[in-house]
Amino acid sequence: MTDTTDTTDTTGATATPVTVRVPAKVNVQLAVGGARPDGFHDLANVFLAVGLYDEVTATPADTLRITAEGHDVDQIPLDRTNLAARAAELLAARHGIEPHVHLHIRKDIPVAGGMAGGSADAAAALLACDTLWSTAASQDELLSICAELGSDVPFSLVGGAALGRGRGELLTPLPVGGTFHWVFAVAEGGLSTPAVYGEFDRLTAGTDVPEPEAAPELLAALKSGDATALAAALSNDLQPAALSLRPSLTETLEAGTAAGALAALVSGSGPTTAFLVKDAEAAEVVASSLMTSGTCRQVRVAEAPAVGARVL
Repeated sequence: MTDTTDTTDTTGATATPVTVRVPAKVNVQLAVGGARPDGFHDLANVFLAVGLYDEVTATPADTLRITAEGHDVDQIPLDRTNLAARAAELLAARHGIEPHVHLHIRKDIPVAGGMAGGSADAAAALLACDTLWSTAASQDELLSICAELGSDVPFSLVGGAALGRGRGELLTPLPVGGTFHWVFAVAEGGLSTPAVYGEFDRLTAGTDVPEPEAAPELLAALKSGDATALAAALSNDLQPAALSLRPSLTETLEAGTAAGALAALVSGSGPTTAFLVKDAEAAEVVASSLMTSGTCRQVRVAEAPAVGARVL
């Protein structure tokens, strides 16, 4: 468990550990353009934050240290390659201080599941360290650091719903008119995001990949809170690539649809699959059916939208 007692840092000042809670995301639309010269792809990425959360606690320490507990923590790095550690280092470097902090990650977002768990931890660590060190970084500075860390990190900071342009880091907040109910099926193992993009490039080689644009009908469905309309507009250009690399996900998608989901899609680069349902009761039915289908190892139920990273 996280130590929540007051501690004294190396300067003699007393500081209370800071815990930040941060949500997972689902991409209700992921439109992908062709590969750019820098290897990235232009996106029209409609993010929706969902109520599955990680927590990151920052405590003064003599060096930078990462620990973790929760689901599948054996699959995440506990060294300076962890995005949370990199977030602390970047913030410290900008303010001329040493990144002496113990970051404890409590995982509940699926690991390597296309739900931005690592990006969420980076955003949470950034906010936790900003609060712990009293660096008083502006929102613009925090978002700049987030964009340097990765395409999904800025959205993890702000939450709600947003359209991500560029490689996903240029955000425009979107209005959401109601609560959407989701079921997520967690697959065995992960899928490498670069590998999925590589497969996308292979599958689209020689074709005219259109410029990515947000679908007006999808944005209207979000704004109105109409789950049926949103279900009809969901799309993920990476789904064919994810299914090519992991064909078994097709069975999971079919099982959730057969159980009554309004729509099913691969979440981001996968391999988690996401099912939009009518209401909380339908979510329980779909979740139960997915668990008994034998096509996934874990099922999670969540509502959206959720707020972004917040100090507890």
